[in-house]
Amino acid sequence: MYVFVQPKWNDALLEMFRNEYIGTAPYISCSPSLRHHKLCPRDQFLVLSSDGLYQYFSNQEVVSHVESFMEKFPDGDPAQHLIEELLVRAAKKAGMDLHELLDIPQGDRRKYHDDVTVMVVSLEGRIWKSSGKYL
Repeated sequence: MYVFVQPKWNDALLEMFRNEYIGTAPYISCSPSLRHHKLCPRDQFLVLSSDGLYQYFSNQEVVSHVESFMEKFPDGDPAQHLIEELLVRAAKKAGMDLHELLDIPQGDRRKYHDDVTVMVVSLEGRIWKSSGKYL
């Protein structure tokens, strides 16, 4: 059993940082969001991701991006592509370009986008080579 105790924060300090994430409970949930889908012959892949991806994409946009990317770059990494597209959208939302966003130290970037994990699993036996980039 886990017990989360809400921390006591200094209000003046919180006002100084103005970060909506300080003190929010918990960062990781043990209650995953699950959907059931009966596989059909045209299903090509499964996308597993943290919720940060869906702050910038609808389910259909994710599918469209992966399908389009796989068609154009069959040996590319569709998960990396989704992360890069997410960062472009996060930068645009913040009024900057991608390079400006990437220049922000990683610890400070959480003001602009959530930490995101994406994995695309082929249902056709494809193996994508990850670029190994860490953005």
